[in-house]
Amino acid sequence: MKITILDAATLGEDIVFDEFTRFGEVAVYEHTAPCDVAERIDGSDVIIVNKIKLGADNLSRAGHLKLICVTATGFDNIDTGFCRERGIAVCNVRGYSTVSVAQHTAAMALSLVNHIREFDDCVKDGSYTASGVENRLAPVFHELEGMVWGIVGYGAIGGRVARIARALGCEVIAYKRRRVNDVKCVSLDELCRTSDIISLHLPLTEQTRGIIDEKRIAVMKRTAVVINVSRGAVTDEAALAAAVKDGRLGGLGIDVYSTEPISRKSPFAALYNKKNVILTPHMAWGVYESRVRCMHEIAFNINAFINGTERNRIV
Repeated sequence: MKITILDAATLGEDIVFDEFTRFGEVAVYEHTAPCDVAERIDGSDVIIVNKIKLGADNLSRAGHLKLICVTATGFDNIDTGFCRERGIAVCNVRGYSTVSVAQHTAAMALSLVNHIREFDDCVKDGSYTASGVENRLAPVFHELEGMVWGIVGYGAIGGRVARIARALGCEVIAYKRRRVNDVKCVSLDELCRTSDIISLHLPLTEQTRGIIDEKRIAVMKRTAVVINVSRGAVTDEAALAAAVKDGRLGGLGIDVYSTEPISRKSPFAALYNKKNVILTPHMAWGVYESRVRCMHEIAFNINAFINGTERNRIV
């Protein structure tokens, strides 16, 4: 069996792939340009991929291919319809990064609400020392106790964020297509109107694409903090950026972008100097423990497939 890893660099320099050698030959590529995908997967039985798009244009000649393993929960980069037609199995990994993403969500919320960047800057730029005053209390910051934290997408990650939010004293509301009993479920419009913190934990589908649009952003509180750790395209990025520039949002935390890495033409590029904006490089999922867990899950998926068992199967 030949296993090909196409974009190992996206998994971190500290991750090793030794556990896959028990299945056969392993070819590891740090990066693979779109024009090289078809050549590199030629003769492969299994592809392990994170971000690279796979579809008819690069899979058509992969005559030996039996399984695609996505090192993520989201699989919008895979043409599952084509794979189904060709009898190519597709597996993802689930639950491996729940703690990591929830932790990063909370870190962004706490930093934005407490204005950590501004207070850190005032010490480092010397303005605190020059003031001669023992403390600084501007910009004004508030207790999270009693704030409303709205969670858009209440799966495993959303549920974990809810636990953190409640521990911090927040009232939690959620938007979920199928209502659940352990949280107050509301319409998305109500959530946008009433929340002080809004965090997004949605998969990207045709139904969720652009779900946080200009109209929904317009009804948010001027003090609201919006955090997106799901997929960039679930929001209208230009509308979010405009709201921050115009002072119509209190803060913005973004870890995901419609084009990755972030484009120089991204609407968020105009926010680089904004102190109430945190932009991180799609790393919320990636604490070391999550990445190691992800590799174990991929190995379990391959082993299950070899033994004729369906595990984490999408197709």
